[in-house]
Amino acid sequence: MVYTTASKISWVEGVAILAAVVIVVMVGSVNDYQKEAQFRTLNAKKEDREVKALRNGETVLLSVFDIVVGDVLHLEPGDVIAADGIYLGGHNLKCDESAMTGESDAVKKVTAEEYKILEDAYAASQPETKIQTNHEGIDVIAEHAHAIHGVDPFIISGSKVLEGVGTYVVTGVGQNSFHGRTMMSLRTEPEETPLQAKLNGLAEQIAKLGSLAALLMLIVLVIRYFVGFKINGKPSTTDIVASLVNIVIAAVTVIVVAVPEGLPLAVTLALAFATTRMLKDNNLVRVLAACETMGNATTICSDKTGTLTQNRMTVVAGTLGINTRFIADSAEGETNQRANIAINKHAVPMNQLVASLPPAVTKLMHEAIAINSSAFESEDDKGNLSFIGSKTEVALLDFSKKIGGTDYRKLREAVPVAHLFPFSSERKSMATIVQMGPKKFRLHAKGASEIIMKRCNKILQVSSAADQSTPLSEKDRNAETTELEINDDIQTQIHKTIISYATQSLRTIGVAYRDFESWPPADIELNQDGEVPFSAVAESGLTLIGIVGIEDPLREGVPDAVLACQRAGVFVRMVTGDNILTAKSIATQCGIYTQGGIIMEGPKFRALSGEEMDAVIPRLQVLARSSPEDKKTLVGRLKAMGEIVAVTGDGTNDGPALKMSDIGFSMGLAGTEVAKEASSIILMDDNFSSIVKAILWGRAVNDSVKKFLQFQLTVNITAVVLTFVTAVVSDSQKPVMSAVQLLWINLIMDTLAALALATDPPTPELLDRQPEPRTAPLISFTMWKMIIGEAILQLIITFVLEYKGMDILDYDEIPDYLQDRVAQNANIGKAYTTFKRQELNTMVFNTFVFMQIFNEINCRRLDNRLNIFSGMLQNHYFTVIFVIMVVFQVIIVEFGGAAFQTESLNGVQWVICILLGLLSIPVGVILRLIPDEVFGGLKKWIDHTEPTHGALPNFESYPANANYDFGRANSIPTSINSNRANSISSSGHNVYPSRDGLVWNSAISKVQSELSVFKSIRGGRLSTDSDRSERHVLHAGAMVPSLVATSIVGGWAPNRRRGSTPSNSSSQVDFQNSSPRSSISRSRRGTGNSGVNAAAAAAAIASTPGSSSSINATNNPASDAPVNNQITNHSNLSGKTLPSLSP
Repeated sequence: MVYTTASKISWVEGVAILAAVVIVVMVGSVNDYQKEAQFRTLNAKKEDREVKALRNGETVLLSVFDIVVGDVLHLEPGDVIAADGIYLGGHNLKCDESAMTGESDAVKKVTAEEYKILEDAYAASQPETKIQTNHEGIDVIAEHAHAIHGVDPFIISGSKVLEGVGTYVVTGVGQNSFHGRTMMSLRTEPEETPLQAKLNGLAEQIAKLGSLAALLMLIVLVIRYFVGFKINGKPSTTDIVASLVNIVIAAVTVIVVAVPEGLPLAVTLALAFATTRMLKDNNLVRVLAACETMGNATTICSDKTGTLTQNRMTVVAGTLGINTRFIADSAEGETNQRANIAINKHAVPMNQLVASLPPAVTKLMHEAIAINSSAFESEDDKGNLSFIGSKTEVALLDFSKKIGGTDYRKLREAVPVAHLFPFSSERKSMATIVQMGPKKFRLHAKGASEIIMKRCNKILQVSSAADQSTPLSEKDRNAETTELEINDDIQTQIHKTIISYATQSLRTIGVAYRDFESWPPADIELNQDGEVPFSAVAESGLTLIGIVGIEDPLREGVPDAVLACQRAGVFVRMVTGDNILTAKSIATQCGIYTQGGIIMEGPKFRALSGEEMDAVIPRLQVLARSSPEDKKTLVGRLKAMGEIVAVTGDGTNDGPALKMSDIGFSMGLAGTEVAKEASSIILMDDNFSSIVKAILWGRAVNDSVKKFLQFQLTVNITAVVLTFVTAVVSDSQKPVMSAVQLLWINLIMDTLAALALATDPPTPELLDRQPEPRTAPLISFTMWKMIIGEAILQLIITFVLEYKGMDILDYDEIPDYLQDRVAQNANIGKAYTTFKRQELNTMVFNTFVFMQIFNEINCRRLDNRLNIFSGMLQNHYFTVIFVIMVVFQVIIVEFGGAAFQTESLNGVQWVICILLGLLSIPVGVILRLIPDEVFGGLKKWIDHTEPTHGALPNFESYPANANYDFGRANSIPTSINSNRANSISSSGHNVYPSRDGLVWNSAISKVQSELSVFKSIRGGRLSTDSDRSERHVLHAGAMVPSLVATSIVGGWAPNRRRGSTPSNSSSQVDFQNSSPRSSISRSRRGTGNSGVNAAAAAAAIASTPGSSSSINATNNPASDAPVNNQITNHSNLSGKTLPSLSP
């Protein structure tokens, strides 16, 4: 009868296993499908961009997905061509087709008619046709090759516009275009991210250990089973086969439990969740690896325009000629603060500007603005007219329209364009040549004011009401424009105007012109392309019309975002093309430029040697007037120092720097297609605050994976050990939990837990810690402490419940109401004991599951902080999955029966199971309260990171202060003066009081280099000590005489008092408050490890906030313009002697 009952339910376990496998596979498949669907959506968003098209006679912005054959598209520098086509016309258009043809030379585009003329001319220049014998011995007419190298009328999709502008008609789109066919043939599966690769490696190692444990268990159980034949006798063949099958099932189950297939799923879920949410935060992730890497970025090199500022530029001030100044109109009832500035004393409001100027000057100004521009007016989504194009050009056209200028279209149509030099970051300007009459051509130029000023030898003479304090006379009103030669006085006055605008945080633009009698000019030699060189016509002989000041206000929240980055240990640098005064003003407002920081111009920076750069870069906060090559050089040096570098860029020439960086951010609104292609993440709103969100999400992804790893390894260790021990100890070679129960546990820890822990949203406290080094271990010591501690707790509870539970709970005692029946039939007592053993096994299974469920809450924290419930209710995935696991566990226990080999439990048993499972939380608290330092060398060994090969010491090596343990306060080297008035901490106290009066000095760098050499020569015998602090003491004690002697030779002398420098010393430099604020005190590694004369490099340091000058000699006479000192003495790195600093 017993056999018949067993046969009825024997299928249940197999079906249950199959159902569990189906559930696991289905959950994984659904997750994968959703992830792929999200990534497809992101990719579609990534590939979408807008291009300028001509439709219905109007210029409109068009999505690349909406381009059709026959569309006429506009091309500008930096564009990635979206469709194949034929060139219609333009100016000096050159394309990079190296991606398609493999040839690096730029290809010049000409119209089909022009190409036909060139081809005929080329054919006519070839020798006469000859008859030649081919390879088959037949006489044939040798044809000339009509293709002209480097010139053609074909626009190929996927190529990049290097320079010039033009239009073309589309002939092929999508899969029918060159680029489309190429992309279709290159479709591949996405590559693994570094974190995925690292986790796959870890999962493989764990699987090997689990397989080894399963194999060992299989061998032990098989041997023990056959040895038992001697004692119990040989069973039937059927029983032997059944027992062996059960043993194999138990071994396979151990492998299933041990293999952490949830690890790749966890990182995939975390990335899919993060990238989707990041898009809502205006971060479009193009490269998944960047999402992980951004969490550990150590420095950000940010653009200014559009990233730190709003990129909504408006002309708010300007000067025409020498002294005719104007300022923006003030709102009714308000006073324009700029009117109080000395230079604007006689400035007229913008609405009165036209009335105070001669019409000839006004006309020239409007023509210069409208003709020398590629911006255009179009309707937005709401039907409002607005200008579209470069923000600077939009600001100028808005200004022209606001003061009543002629419509820009009429001005452009009135004069034919003879030639155009598009804007180039190398020359910082652009120019357009138009034909004004039969023998009159005019070149209109605009660009950076100081660049344009250097190219001018004349200036427009303007007679205005503002100059005369009276209305213009009829003679002045009808006068033609006149010009003045620029002498030293005029040049100084223009220079002061530029400085004044720059100190008001205005971007200054110079507008100029030059007239020619013919085009090309008769005395100009053409270049090899038959074009007029820019340098020959636009870099000298210009006449300056005026200087305009364009305001680009800071974005809301940027100072807070910069402060958040600094608190997170991320050093923020501004790299901009603006002049040094504008850059300094904006950087100070943002909080980027702080006391002790360095501001340097691009030309000075690129002139430095490698060692000088390494000495300057740790304190370099602003790089002004920089070129894209300067940005690339800075990124390369930072990476060589071991930094994880994030870079923002929007121009075509920013591509190399974006590609070289660890994380490249391109601008979604203002960025060129080349910049977007080179970047890892696109900022959809061009806002610096979005970078902070990217840091948060990057750290959240890394933490989510580590949380799951901490949880899964605990379950892995416990389940494998528990299954192995109980199976080996059991008389029937069966583990305490059945295969179906283990599969349910596997479902919990591999799929549901991955979904719960991988979806924790980022919290602001993620910014309160340092970025992790590249070589940081995947599992930290704190995580191992929690994993091993919880595993030991779970094993103790499970073993005690399994082997002592019958005694503790008195389950082996026959209750009184059964005593009489047991006396009559002994089998009733055995049946009761068997039932209670089954109940106890169910309690073991139930307790084990609840320990995992509550430990999942425990694993929400990776550090030693105690609040594990923080933000739990904000993660709806976690809450829902937690409830689902509890509900399913109740159903399995109460109704699982034969399928899960469980018995229904009463209320007391449920309370026991839940309370024992709940012990995971208080034990977790106890484990967190145990200081990691108690374990000494074990912690150092586990958390050990490989030393960087950079030129700077590791910032973690400096002692931290308990009151200032955030940001980079612990990264200040002892050779840097540490009095920082503007520290992030509000107290203003010195972080390291014992370091007062210490000065960064070149002699210390020299001694450090000599010590390194001496150590190498001596064979490193001093390095044999185990304690690093004692080793430093030995070094210092042994080298005191050499230190003193070399310091004196290096020019060092002790200070007489803190903050002062002997007046007769020209080589000693003392930087007051020289270290930047605590959170950005060093570029991750500190300063001074380079054996370079730091005194020479330190001359690049600009004035600190609150001081009125840069590094100036104390006896420097006062200047008419105090700001001028900051320019002339800003970063003189060529001299070997430094002036003293003022106290």
